[in-house]
Amino acid sequence: MKFNGLIWTTAAIVLGLPTAAPALAQERPIASESAAQNAAVKSPDTITWGDLAKGHNSFTASQAQDRLEKAGYRKVTRLRLDGDGLWLADATMNDVAVHVALDFKGNVAEH
Repeated sequence: MKFNGLIWTTAAIVLGLPTAAPALAQERPIASESAAQNAAVKSPDTITWGDLAKGHNSFTASQAQDRLEKAGYRKVTRLRLDGDGLWLADATMNDVAVHVALDFKGNVAEH
């Protein structure tokens, strides 16, 4: 049995079958200017100190070192990512040796 286009489309609609026409009408989603901003990652220009959060860290070693240096740490060495997603390092602050950490949000803390 042959169906022409109109009969096929009508049958598809009645039976709830997908057709090509609705797919053509869909638009690509776009970001809204009024959507809430994700506060998970702080601005690279803003360094905060405090409690560190466990989580998947997407900072590269270079980015982690840059953030620690922007926070005032010098001689950052032994930079490594631990199992909790924290970048750990040895560094100096005001010529005093410290252990420092950076979480996935960009928070810095001495540990």
